[in-house]
Amino acid sequence: MAEAMRVHQEQADSGRWEHFEHVADIGVHGVGPTLAEAFRQAAIALTAVVTDPAAVEPRARVEIVCASADTEMLLVEWLNAIVFEMATRRMLFRDYEVVVEDGRVTAVAVGENVEPERHQPAVEVKGATCTALSVKREEDGLWHARCVVDV
Repeated sequence: MAEAMRVHQEQADSGRWEHFEHVADIGVHGVGPTLAEAFRQAAIALTAVVTDPAAVEPRARVEIVCASADTEMLLVEWLNAIVFEMATRRMLFRDYEVVVEDGRVTAVAVGENVEPERHQPAVEVKGATCTALSVKREEDGLWHARCVVDV
């Protein structure tokens, strides 16, 4: 990636995602006013490692559920559940409806089957890691959810 960091801002007050470089892998970072929004933005950043999320049509909905007693490990479980669904269904997702409650993510991923000529996948994400793993509310009052994904 030519830039040190890629930032995507949806709206000033809703949330954003960004990438950060890490040796041969890439970091995903979701920011939002709620934990659920930060997880949603991290998931969009995960999709953006592969392709432009805006290029993915909302043709199918896939339910995703995962759980962990630890909030940081819940982010890893969440992102790995998305990686699993992308790989097994041969799909890409443009957006996510996310609820985080009591150590559990209940979500719907919205996307379509991969069309290589249209989506031009850049890499295959192998999984989320514990490297640079952090989920917390920062001094800015926003939730930040980040980790490195193996590509």
